[in-house]
Amino acid sequence: MSDLNALKEQYEQYKSMGLALNMQRGQPSDADFALSNKMLTIVDETDVVTPSGIAIRNYGGSVAGIPEARNLFAEMMGVRAEEIIVGNNASLSLMSNTLMWAMIRGLKDSPQAWSQEEKVKFIVTVPGYDRHFTVLDSLGIEMVAVAITPDGPDMDAVEALAAADASIKGIFFVPTYSNPTGDTVSDETVKRLASMKTAAADFTILADDAYLVHHLTDEPVKPLNLLRACEAAGNPDRVYLFGSTSKITFASAGIGFMATSVANVAYISKLMGTQSIGPNKIEQYRHVKFLSSYPGGIDGIMREHAKYLKPKFDAVVDVLTRELGGTGLATWTNPKGGYFISLDTTKPVADRVVALAKGAGVALTPAGATFPHEKDPNNANIRLSPSRPPTEEVAQAMEVVALCVKIASAEYDA
Repeated sequence: MSDLNALKEQYEQYKSMGLALNMQRGQPSDADFALSNKMLTIVDETDVVTPSGIAIRNYGGSVAGIPEARNLFAEMMGVRAEEIIVGNNASLSLMSNTLMWAMIRGLKDSPQAWSQEEKVKFIVTVPGYDRHFTVLDSLGIEMVAVAITPDGPDMDAVEALAAADASIKGIFFVPTYSNPTGDTVSDETVKRLASMKTAAADFTILADDAYLVHHLTDEPVKPLNLLRACEAAGNPDRVYLFGSTSKITFASAGIGFMATSVANVAYISKLMGTQSIGPNKIEQYRHVKFLSSYPGGIDGIMREHAKYLKPKFDAVVDVLTRELGGTGLATWTNPKGGYFISLDTTKPVADRVVALAKGAGVALTPAGATFPHEKDPNNANIRLSPSRPPTEEVAQAMEVVALCVKIASAEYDA
């Protein structure tokens, strides 16, 4: 019996098990959600006015959020309270609104609305986050891909592109524990981003710091703060930092926030004020009371999350190392934080691996999803999301994935 036939026989055994395992999207587990259940009752009928005097049941207050929330999340982001806007669920809404206003009105220093430009482009990192690509594409913004490296975006490529093309209006990426590779910007990369020459006067860094506090080890990665670096480089309005509590508390009812210069906050807040009288102050205060009272605060609850997440990440790496280590068939990341592991097949067979895995009852993120327009030029990258299933299911799913890599690679060589 050939090696391929033996692999396929093993595959049929998995198919007969009727598995239904999902490694598709980075959702918290129910155990993670349970850490925040107290938040559901922490605000009661006595909590109608915050300590700063904001009536949470009524209109009024700042569109930038209640003072207590601005203070809490500014500390988390490493910025000042006056530099942050705290909104409702999903930082993605703040990102898309910022880009939308740029297209309609321009940003603070834009000579005109971006929609009036002949062409608008943004640099994106690959493999990267599919929702960034979707937002940009939906607004008609062309994407120019550069590689993500262990130090963050490929800065030689970024600097060359930004300096040569005035239609390139910015860069959109994840600076800490990047989605899906887990890479984090180096201090040098931060400084280069902050100080580089750009052809567009309103070149803007959109830094989606979704995993800023999502550490998996006792040695957290803490890069230089982009806002402070841009300020030091004389480009204080260049960067918008985004974060949320969607993977800290509840994915369906988190708090999104955005940090930028005081001047940018004033400009964007005025525009946001035309869309809404203000954010959900009750939800913001609920988060403030819960996270402030949690033992160890935000760092404390994130250490509890890590207790659930770390064994799952270890299971992925352990199975891949056991089954594919030394075969030359694939490489993978071993991140120190975040929510994903990036797997690259050596041969152009990622789509076949995903299809085979689906046939055996394991759902994976579609091949190509980590590239603009779902077109991975190497057909190699697969984003693995081990956060939601139990550790035992993660290990079993990865055994199937490793087998599918072997089969797809053998088929390619046949």
